[in-house]
Amino acid sequence: MQTFLVTEERVRQALHQVLDPELGVNVVDLGLIYGIDIEGAAVTVTMTLTTPGCPLHDSLAGAVEEAVRLFVPGVEAVRVDLVWEPPWTPERISPAGRAELGWE
Repeated sequence: MQTFLVTEERVRQALHQVLDPELGVNVVDLGLIYGIDIEGAAVTVTMTLTTPGCPLHDSLAGAVEEAVRLFVPGVEAVRVDLVWEPPWTPERISPAGRAELGWE
């Protein structure tokens, strides 16, 4: 096991592969990722969704888990913690995300 390869930057890069299916922008640039915690080969991603009643809850959480497992060598366990505080707002969208949405 090569846990030294499991870094926050690698996890964040992997999460850029996960697109919100409604908006077509990745979850990082949408500001949905609130935290990445790494303990050895275990990764916990704390994230939210754009709305609490979002029907994509299971598919996005599954895609986040799959992306980390697939793109980050050495990961043995992934947990996705879905939180609602603080609530997501459009201000959390990165400049790259705003450009993808045509907001800039």
